[in-house]
Amino acid sequence: MEKICIFTTGGTIDKVYFDQMSRYEVGEPQVEVILKEANVTVDYEIRPLLRKDSLDLTDADRALIRRAVEECASSRIVITHGTDTMKETAEKLRGIPGKVIVLTGAIEPARIKSSDAPFNVGAAVAAVQTLPPGVYIAMNGRIFDPRKVRKNREANRFEELETEGVGSRRP
Repeated sequence: MEKICIFTTGGTIDKVYFDQMSRYEVGEPQVEVILKEANVTVDYEIRPLLRKDSLDLTDADRALIRRAVEECASSRIVITHGTDTMKETAEKLRGIPGKVIVLTGAIEPARIKSSDAPFNVGAAVAAVQTLPPGVYIAMNGRIFDPRKVRKNREANRFEELETEGVGSRRP
């Protein structure tokens, strides 16, 4: 199996909280800790790109992410990303030929015991090895087409948009 390239961009998955008033900063990428703790044996390389909350990402940041994906020799890409604007970044990645691109993140920081980060990263790593070329979001035990998903902030989960006759697995 080809090496998986994992780009990190920040987001809640990497956040460190300092007090009860929710003061935080985006810390070191946690994906390597997650993969080592899970004893993942696939060949992967981690490339940090950004350390930002996704609400702070700019068009220039998204262009940087796209360029990194385009220039990456691997055809299997996982991107850890903040959940608030994951859809927007996924949209900017559409149309890159011959690559499976899976974005994932977490509703709770990876450093918190009850975090969804390990499960989401595991789903993304599995998905990137099995899906056809395209752009996907791996969250909450599902693989979504970014054009047909929304973040439900009240329920703290991603869910498929209500569209007639459309599945959640198409790129």
